[in-house]
Amino acid sequence: MNHYTKEQTAKLKDFHFAFLELEEAEHVFTIRLARERKKNALHPQMINELAFAMNYAHHQKDVWVIVIEAKGNVFCAGADLKAFAGFIEENDSTVPAPEGEVLIGELFNKIHKPTISKVEGDVYAGGFFFLGGSTYVVALDNLKLGLLEVKRGLYPFQVMASLLRVMPQRKVIDWCIRGYMMPCQQAHEYGLLTHLCNADEIDDVVTGIINELKQNSPSAIRFGLEAYDKISPSASEHKYLYDMLQKTISTKDGVEGLTAFREKRPPVWTGE
Repeated sequence: MNHYTKEQTAKLKDFHFAFLELEEAEHVFTIRLARERKKNALHPQMINELAFAMNYAHHQKDVWVIVIEAKGNVFCAGADLKAFAGFIEENDSTVPAPEGEVLIGELFNKIHKPTISKVEGDVYAGGFFFLGGSTYVVALDNLKLGLLEVKRGLYPFQVMASLLRVMPQRKVIDWCIRGYMMPCQQAHEYGLLTHLCNADEIDDVVTGIINELKQNSPSAIRFGLEAYDKISPSASEHKYLYDMLQKTISTKDGVEGLTAFREKRPPVWTGE
Protein backbone atom coordinates (compact mmCIF):
# COMPACT_ATOMS: atom_id res chain seq x y z
CA MET A 1 0.00 0.00 0.00
CA ASN A 2 1.85 3.06 -1.21
CA HIS A 3 -0.81 5.50 -2.35
CA TYR A 4 -0.97 7.21 1.06
CA THR A 5 1.46 7.08 3.96
CA LYS A 6 0.67 5.71 7.38
CA GLU A 7 0.96 9.27 8.74
CA GLN A 8 -1.56 10.61 6.20
CA THR A 9 -4.13 7.90 6.82
CA ALA A 10 -3.78 8.23 10.61
CA LYS A 11 -5.61 11.56 10.15
CA LEU A 12 -8.59 9.83 8.53
CA LYS A 13 -11.16 11.73 10.63
CA ASP A 14 -9.75 15.07 9.49
CA PHE A 15 -10.92 14.47 5.93
CA HIS A 16 -14.39 14.71 4.45
CA PHE A 17 -15.48 11.78 2.26
CA ALA A 18 -18.09 12.67 -0.37
CA PHE A 19 -18.64 9.19 -1.78
CA LEU A 20 -18.07 6.82 1.13
CA GLU A 21 -19.33 6.36 4.68
CA LEU A 22 -16.82 4.89 7.14
CA GLU A 23 -17.28 3.22 10.52
CA GLU A 24 -14.82 1.56 12.87
CA ALA A 25 -15.74 -0.53 15.92
CA GLU A 26 -14.38 -3.61 17.67
CA HIS A 27 -11.57 -4.17 15.15
CA VAL A 28 -13.96 -4.00 12.18
CA PHE A 29 -13.63 -1.22 9.59
CA THR A 30 -16.72 -0.73 7.42
CA ILE A 31 -16.53 1.02 4.05
CA ARG A 32 -19.96 1.87 2.66
CA LEU A 33 -20.39 3.00 -0.95
CA ALA A 34 -22.68 6.02 -0.65
CA ARG A 35 -23.33 7.22 -4.18
CA GLU A 36 -26.78 5.70 -4.35
CA ARG A 37 -28.10 8.37 -6.75
CA LYS A 38 -25.57 7.22 -9.36
CA LYS A 39 -25.89 3.48 -8.58
CA ASN A 40 -22.55 3.66 -6.75
CA ALA A 41 -20.73 4.06 -10.07
CA LEU A 42 -17.01 4.59 -9.54
CA HIS A 43 -16.17 8.28 -9.87
CA PRO A 44 -12.42 9.15 -10.03
CA GLN A 45 -12.51 10.88 -6.63
CA MET A 46 -14.56 8.00 -5.23
CA ILE A 47 -11.67 5.72 -6.22
CA ASN A 48 -9.23 8.05 -4.43
CA GLU A 49 -11.41 7.87 -1.31
CA LEU A 50 -11.54 4.10 -1.57
CA ALA A 51 -7.75 3.96 -1.86
CA PHE A 52 -7.36 6.23 1.18
CA ALA A 53 -9.76 4.13 3.27
CA MET A 54 -8.13 0.84 2.28
CA ASN A 55 -4.64 2.22 2.90
CA TYR A 56 -5.88 3.27 6.36
CA ALA A 57 -7.18 -0.25 7.04
CA HIS A 58 -3.89 -1.73 5.86
CA HIS A 59 -1.76 0.50 8.10
CA GLN A 60 -3.88 0.33 11.28
CA LYS A 61 -3.08 -2.69 13.46
CA ASP A 62 -6.37 -2.23 15.34
CA VAL A 63 -8.25 -3.02 12.12
CA TRP A 64 -8.55 -6.79 11.78
CA VAL A 65 -11.44 -7.16 9.31
CA ILE A 66 -12.80 -4.91 6.54
CA VAL A 67 -16.47 -4.98 5.50
CA ILE A 68 -17.54 -3.37 2.23
CA GLU A 69 -21.22 -2.66 1.68
CA ALA A 70 -23.32 -0.23 -0.33
CA LYS A 71 -26.41 1.94 -0.09
CA GLY A 72 -29.28 1.40 -2.52
CA ASN A 73 -30.41 -1.49 -4.70
CA VAL A 74 -27.28 -1.45 -6.89
CA PHE A 75 -24.10 -2.43 -5.06
CA CYS A 76 -21.95 -0.97 -7.84
CA ALA A 77 -22.66 -0.27 -11.51
CA GLY A 78 -18.97 -0.14 -12.47
CA ALA A 79 -17.06 2.89 -13.73
CA ASP A 80 -18.77 6.24 -14.17
CA LEU A 81 -17.95 6.54 -17.87
CA LYS A 82 -19.05 10.19 -18.11
CA ALA A 83 -16.78 11.15 -15.22
CA PHE A 84 -13.81 9.29 -16.68
CA ALA A 85 -14.48 11.04 -20.00
CA GLY A 86 -13.94 14.36 -18.23
CA PHE A 87 -17.49 15.31 -17.26
CA ILE A 88 -16.78 15.36 -13.53
CA GLU A 89 -19.44 16.69 -11.19
CA GLU A 90 -18.35 18.94 -8.36
CA ASN A 91 -17.95 17.35 -4.94
CA ASP A 92 -16.82 18.43 -1.50
CA SER A 93 -14.36 15.61 -0.83
CA THR A 94 -11.19 16.77 0.94
CA VAL A 95 -9.29 13.51 0.44
CA PRO A 96 -6.02 14.43 -1.33
CA ALA A 97 -4.83 12.99 -4.61
CA PRO A 98 -2.82 9.79 -4.13
CA GLU A 99 0.79 9.11 -4.90
CA GLY A 100 0.66 7.34 -8.24
CA GLU A 101 -2.20 5.76 -10.16
CA VAL A 102 -4.83 3.78 -8.25
CA LEU A 103 -5.58 0.35 -9.71
CA ILE A 104 -8.53 -1.09 -7.80
CA GLY A 105 -7.54 -4.72 -8.31
CA GLU A 106 -4.22 -4.07 -6.60
CA LEU A 107 -5.94 -2.39 -3.62
CA PHE A 108 -7.54 -5.71 -2.70
CA ASN A 109 -4.36 -7.68 -3.32
CA LYS A 110 -2.28 -5.44 -1.07
CA ILE A 111 -4.57 -4.84 1.90
CA HIS A 112 -3.39 -8.12 3.58
CA LYS A 113 -6.43 -8.36 5.85
CA PRO A 114 -9.69 -10.33 5.51
CA THR A 115 -12.22 -8.40 3.46
CA ILE A 116 -15.93 -9.18 3.40
CA SER A 117 -18.16 -7.80 0.65
CA LYS A 118 -21.72 -7.67 1.93
CA VAL A 119 -23.71 -7.53 -1.30
CA GLU A 120 -27.35 -6.52 -1.07
CA GLY A 121 -27.68 -4.91 -4.49
CA ASP A 122 -27.04 -5.76 -8.14
CA VAL A 123 -23.49 -5.76 -9.49
CA TYR A 124 -22.25 -4.78 -12.95
CA ALA A 125 -18.92 -4.32 -14.75
CA GLY A 126 -16.25 -2.79 -12.48
CA GLY A 127 -18.36 -3.62 -9.44
CA PHE A 128 -16.86 -7.10 -9.69
CA PHE A 129 -13.54 -5.73 -8.43
CA PHE A 130 -15.11 -5.89 -4.97
CA LEU A 131 -16.39 -9.44 -5.38
CA GLY A 132 -13.30 -10.82 -7.06
CA GLY A 133 -10.94 -9.12 -4.60
CA SER A 134 -12.68 -9.88 -1.32
CA THR A 135 -11.86 -12.83 0.92
CA TYR A 136 -15.57 -13.50 1.46
CA VAL A 137 -18.61 -12.41 -0.56
CA VAL A 138 -21.91 -12.68 1.29
CA ALA A 139 -24.71 -11.94 -1.15
CA LEU A 140 -28.48 -12.04 -1.41
CA ASP A 141 -29.68 -14.92 -3.56
CA ASN A 142 -31.83 -12.86 -5.96
CA LEU A 143 -29.37 -10.30 -7.34
CA LYS A 144 -28.51 -9.39 -10.93
CA LEU A 145 -24.85 -9.98 -11.83
CA GLY A 146 -23.96 -8.55 -15.23
CA LEU A 147 -20.63 -8.38 -17.05
CA LEU A 148 -21.82 -6.60 -20.19
CA GLU A 149 -18.78 -4.65 -21.45
CA VAL A 150 -18.48 -6.45 -24.81
CA LYS A 151 -21.96 -5.25 -25.70
CA ARG A 152 -20.60 -1.68 -25.33
CA GLY A 153 -17.50 -2.26 -27.47
CA LEU A 154 -15.29 -2.67 -24.40
CA TYR A 155 -13.70 -5.55 -22.48
CA PRO A 156 -13.45 -6.10 -18.68
CA PHE A 157 -9.65 -6.46 -18.67
CA GLN A 158 -8.86 -5.76 -15.02
CA VAL A 159 -12.05 -7.37 -13.76
CA MET A 160 -11.05 -10.50 -15.70
CA ALA A 161 -7.80 -10.64 -13.73
CA SER A 162 -9.67 -10.33 -10.42
CA LEU A 163 -12.20 -13.00 -11.40
CA LEU A 164 -9.46 -15.41 -12.49
CA ARG A 165 -8.22 -15.46 -8.89
CA VAL A 166 -11.47 -17.04 -7.69
CA MET A 167 -13.31 -18.62 -10.66
CA PRO A 168 -12.51 -21.32 -13.26
CA GLN A 169 -10.68 -19.85 -16.26
CA ARG A 170 -13.10 -21.01 -18.94
CA LYS A 171 -16.10 -19.70 -17.02
CA VAL A 172 -14.43 -16.28 -16.68
CA ILE A 173 -13.52 -16.07 -20.37
CA ASP A 174 -16.99 -17.21 -21.42
CA TRP A 175 -18.59 -14.54 -19.23
CA CYS A 176 -16.26 -11.83 -20.53
CA ILE A 177 -16.73 -12.58 -24.24
CA ARG A 178 -20.47 -13.35 -24.20
CA GLY A 179 -21.43 -10.58 -21.77
CA TYR A 180 -24.48 -11.96 -19.99
CA MET A 181 -26.28 -11.92 -16.64
CA MET A 182 -25.10 -14.74 -14.38
CA PRO A 183 -27.57 -16.29 -11.90
CA CYS A 184 -26.47 -16.06 -8.27
CA GLN A 185 -26.58 -19.81 -7.80
CA GLN A 186 -24.16 -20.24 -10.69
CA ALA A 187 -21.86 -17.51 -9.33
CA HIS A 188 -21.86 -19.37 -6.01
CA GLU A 189 -21.01 -22.69 -7.67
CA TYR A 190 -18.12 -21.05 -9.56
CA GLY A 191 -16.67 -19.54 -6.37
CA LEU A 192 -17.44 -15.85 -6.97
CA LEU A 193 -19.94 -15.74 -4.11
CA THR A 194 -18.86 -17.54 -0.94
CA HIS A 195 -22.21 -17.30 0.88
CA LEU A 196 -25.78 -17.00 -0.43
CA CYS A 197 -28.60 -15.97 1.87
CA ASN A 198 -31.85 -14.03 2.09
CA ALA A 199 -32.31 -10.53 3.47
CA ASP A 200 -33.24 -11.79 6.94
CA GLU A 201 -30.04 -13.83 7.24
CA ILE A 202 -27.32 -11.65 5.75
CA ASP A 203 -26.41 -9.65 8.87
CA ASP A 204 -26.07 -12.82 10.96
CA VAL A 205 -23.92 -14.51 8.30
CA VAL A 206 -21.53 -11.55 8.10
CA THR A 207 -21.36 -11.26 11.90
CA GLY A 208 -20.64 -14.99 12.18
CA ILE A 209 -17.67 -14.74 9.79
CA ILE A 210 -16.32 -11.70 11.65
CA ASN A 211 -16.61 -13.36 15.05
CA GLU A 212 -14.83 -16.48 13.83
CA LEU A 213 -11.99 -14.44 12.29
CA LYS A 214 -11.56 -12.40 15.46
CA GLN A 215 -10.85 -15.57 17.45
CA ASN A 216 -7.63 -16.03 15.45
CA SER A 217 -4.32 -14.17 15.46
CA PRO A 218 -4.63 -11.00 13.33
CA SER A 219 -0.85 -10.98 12.89
CA ALA A 220 -0.79 -14.55 11.56
CA ILE A 221 -3.66 -13.77 9.20
CA ARG A 222 -1.96 -10.59 7.99
CA PHE A 223 1.32 -12.36 7.23
CA GLY A 224 -0.52 -15.26 5.61
CA LEU A 225 -2.41 -12.94 3.26
CA GLU A 226 0.80 -11.06 2.51
CA ALA A 227 2.40 -14.37 1.53
CA TYR A 228 -0.61 -15.25 -0.63
CA ASP A 229 -0.25 -11.90 -2.40
CA LYS A 230 3.45 -12.59 -2.98
CA ILE A 231 2.93 -15.99 -4.61
CA SER A 232 -0.12 -14.94 -6.67
CA PRO A 233 0.36 -13.48 -10.16
CA SER A 234 -0.88 -9.89 -10.02
CA ALA A 235 1.79 -7.29 -9.43
CA SER A 236 2.24 -5.62 -12.81
CA GLU A 237 -0.73 -7.10 -14.68
CA HIS A 238 -3.29 -4.48 -13.62
CA LYS A 239 -1.28 -1.62 -15.18
CA TYR A 240 -1.01 -3.55 -18.45
CA LEU A 241 -4.73 -4.38 -18.39
CA TYR A 242 -5.67 -0.76 -17.64
CA ASP A 243 -3.63 0.31 -20.68
CA MET A 244 -5.40 -2.33 -22.79
CA LEU A 245 -8.77 -0.89 -21.73
CA GLN A 246 -7.68 2.60 -22.85
CA LYS A 247 -6.56 1.09 -26.17
CA THR A 248 -9.95 -0.61 -26.62
CA ILE A 249 -11.93 2.51 -25.76
CA SER A 250 -10.12 4.42 -28.53
CA THR A 251 -11.05 1.92 -31.29
CA LYS A 252 -13.91 2.65 -33.69
CA ASP A 253 -15.90 -0.19 -32.10
CA GLY A 254 -15.22 1.25 -28.66
CA VAL A 255 -16.48 4.68 -29.65
CA GLU A 256 -19.48 3.16 -31.45
CA GLY A 257 -20.38 0.94 -28.51
CA LEU A 258 -20.44 3.80 -26.00
CA THR A 259 -22.28 6.08 -28.44
CA ALA A 260 -24.92 3.43 -29.14
CA PHE A 261 -25.34 2.84 -25.41
CA ARG A 262 -25.93 6.56 -24.79
CA GLU A 263 -28.32 6.77 -27.74
CA LYS A 264 -30.13 3.57 -26.67
CA ARG A 265 -29.75 1.81 -30.02
CA PRO A 266 -28.03 -1.38 -31.25
CA PRO A 267 -24.36 -0.81 -32.10
CA VAL A 268 -23.03 -1.26 -35.63
CA TRP A 269 -19.70 -3.06 -35.36
CA THR A 270 -16.94 -2.73 -37.96
CA GLY A 271 -14.16 -4.71 -36.28
CA GLU A 272 -11.95 -1.63 -36.28
